[in-house]
Amino acid sequence: MKITNVRTRVFEWKGHTVPPTAHFCSNAMDELWDKGDSMGTFRFHGWTVVEIETDNGLVGLGNVALAPRIAKAIIDQYLTPLLIGQDPFDYEYLWQRMYRSTHAWGRKGIGMAAISGVDIAIWDIMGKAVGKPVFKLLGGRTKEKIPCYASKLYRTDLKDMQEEAQSYLDQGFTAMKMRFGYGPRDGVEGVRANLDSVAAVREVIGEDVDLMLECYMGWNLDYAKRMLPKLERFQPRWLEEPVIADDIDGYAELNQLTSIPISGGEHEFTHYGFRQLLEKRAVSVIQYDTNRVGGITAARKINALAESFSVPVIPHAGQMHNYHLTMASLASPMSEYFPVHDVEIGNELFYYIFKGDPEPVNGFIDLDEETPGLGLELNSDYFDQFNIIE
Repeated sequence: MKITNVRTRVFEWKGHTVPPTAHFCSNAMDELWDKGDSMGTFRFHGWTVVEIETDNGLVGLGNVALAPRIAKAIIDQYLTPLLIGQDPFDYEYLWQRMYRSTHAWGRKGIGMAAISGVDIAIWDIMGKAVGKPVFKLLGGRTKEKIPCYASKLYRTDLKDMQEEAQSYLDQGFTAMKMRFGYGPRDGVEGVRANLDSVAAVREVIGEDVDLMLECYMGWNLDYAKRMLPKLERFQPRWLEEPVIADDIDGYAELNQLTSIPISGGEHEFTHYGFRQLLEKRAVSVIQYDTNRVGGITAARKINALAESFSVPVIPHAGQMHNYHLTMASLASPMSEYFPVHDVEIGNELFYYIFKGDPEPVNGFIDLDEETPGLGLELNSDYFDQFNIIE
């Protein structure tokens, strides 16, 4: 079996979008004096779809959510020539070929995200070729079902947040994640607003439901050091991305400061990047995203590395490319799940482009033993809602 063609398309959403609101979610732009929507650069309203074709008619599906037009250009110009005529089962060789040939500019960021999309498609081909789901190629089933946590709860009206939290309880979730809306430039009033939002959600869900807290890089070290002791009484499962991704020493300091575990890694890349986080004891929970970190080939190495440090891996965003890894690894105790809703930040766009993602039942998802590959196909029902760029 040989690769004969690589097709990339950019899907840009043109349908209804929930308008942005102030203090919706803290983020890395918040420390700058700026007007307008600070979350604007962190909204993902486009996606790159990768289709790798083989000489026996199999087609593998991959995807990239970061800078889709740039990802497409990288795949078309730099990666496709490295793949044509190759055996997809030589996945390690192909990964190394892409990684090393683009090393001067592609070892992190959008270059690695592009490699990820290709690698995911290659694993989809391999599963389809042997008639097995991808998780069976990665080690098989390590858990009966995958526990998952509901991940939304952006900072809105406190009553609305409480009603949303109750809806997740009603669906059977025993864990959920909320977002902070305020950071260092918001002063004492912002500190109080952050604490009030956590108290409001905890009031509804009680003490026996896990609550995760998301900063999305919107704080700095000083602010996080002041906030952590104030948050301890709420007993969060973790505090996520309190500082920007490059401040590894900041993560390490915070991770030793209180009883609250620090999580991160959504914006880290390859096993080399995670080795630094683990050796510095910078995170207590790893949260890579397979369609950024280097694909399944890189992610499985990170899982093994994390297991040796006894650090759990709970990938960012759920979605099938992450679920297969979680099912096959003892290092991964649970998954994130983005509820299906109107397009807002953009993570939910996945459901408009692909179909086949499992829906949670009482806070658990399962993967079908009989569906080969990733189990995804393109969802043409919504194609008319996209600007599709070949």
